[in-house]
Amino acid sequence: MNAVLRLAVRRSLLLPLVLLAFAVVFAFGAHAVPVLMISIDGLKPEYITQADAHGMKIPYLRTLLTKGTYADGVVGIWPTITYPSHTTLITGVWPAEHGINNNQVFDPEQQFGSAWNWYASEIRVPTLWQVAHRAGLRTASIGWPVSAGATDVDYLIPEYWRGASPSDSANPDDQLLMAALSRPDTLIQQLKPAAGPYMNGNDTSIAGDEMKTRYALEILRRYKPAFMTLHLSSLDETQHAHGPFSPEACADLEALDGMVARLAHQQFTNNPSAVLVIVSDHGFMNISHWVNLAIPFLQAGLINATAAPGKVPVITSWKAEPWMTGGMAAIMLHDPSDHATERQVKAMLDGLAADPANGIAEILDRDAIRKRGTFPDAAFLVVLKPGYYTGNALTGSLVMPIPGNRGSHGFSPEYPEMRSSFFALGAGIAHHRDLGLVDMRQIAPTVAGILRVPMPTAKATPLHVAP
Repeated sequence: MNAVLRLAVRRSLLLPLVLLAFAVVFAFGAHAVPVLMISIDGLKPEYITQADAHGMKIPYLRTLLTKGTYADGVVGIWPTITYPSHTTLITGVWPAEHGINNNQVFDPEQQFGSAWNWYASEIRVPTLWQVAHRAGLRTASIGWPVSAGATDVDYLIPEYWRGASPSDSANPDDQLLMAALSRPDTLIQQLKPAAGPYMNGNDTSIAGDEMKTRYALEILRRYKPAFMTLHLSSLDETQHAHGPFSPEACADLEALDGMVARLAHQQFTNNPSAVLVIVSDHGFMNISHWVNLAIPFLQAGLINATAAPGKVPVITSWKAEPWMTGGMAAIMLHDPSDHATERQVKAMLDGLAADPANGIAEILDRDAIRKRGTFPDAAFLVVLKPGYYTGNALTGSLVMPIPGNRGSHGFSPEYPEMRSSFFALGAGIAHHRDLGLVDMRQIAPTVAGILRVPMPTAKATPLHVAP
């Protein structure tokens, strides 16, 4: 067979496959139901399901109970923190599968400037953005964790900042940085006349959420995306500072209620057949004690650090080190095949856990960690008791009291306080249906089903939200 004939045959075989691919995309994309998925960071379901008990003035969010479908609680992932949880929300798989195991990058010698897992390219499995985009749907996202560089988001303003904490930017050039990271890179410039200036870095206050809301409203009005994600983070920040169900936290959610109402109104104005999904990444509990796990590692010679007079110690070398993640810590070995160090660490951890005052609930080994779908490279996972929280001190006492009324998360998802939220409202969604307790991995395939796009990598059973 000559070259011309071979090429003709190859093209004749490929043409039906190409036509089939277009037909499949059209079949899924043509009848998609638009979805706006809003994450209210740290929203415990009881804020809404038990609104009267907490004196909440949240008229719009209350309608999610009577006019929508909801869960009493969402059992989250290990660990119950923001970046791994948000990635599970859009992939439907455990952190060990999607690759985002912690908020921050593991930085044992503190050389990465408090870098977080900002980049979508690190997600190892398809996201809802990707499957929607591949089905021919227009996508958008504002402030969603692990979204920087997400090429399948048509209108993107990612969550990103420079500096040690999200809200400490004082550099006005950070607005230029956010514009450069957005897609298209003219997006902020296009929306600014109507929505106002965008934030420097990542403003986690209620004013920052209002800014994100204004930009989301403009994207909804102008571009009418079929799938949009939005992350509102002020409730999380307020609960960290004042505790769950504090007056400050309740006031924050009352302000967010108005933002959600405006967003929902625009979504349903765009398309009366649309769906609104409200989720959260984790619950919250009050915390009472720091547990500075690095200190016994220093005392055992597993970490070496130096400090100039009056300066904070700097880690110079390590054989084993805890990777803090709120109410638990993954224990990482510099050399995973160093079994002598592993035995030394186990003996030390067992000794710490034997004293109830140290706040350790259990020590998980590699097999137990694997079964929980997290930290595939960790030798051990230290799980703390409720109220005990990993600290970062390298000097002082192992356990120290936390002053004031503060809250946090990152604890075992088996603790009821860590349950997060799921609410859905709109056309084709059952009214006043209580789903009970659900698995966080069920949310992504549920949203994919509403969008009518395939998501075979999310293997959990979709939630029954239809009437």
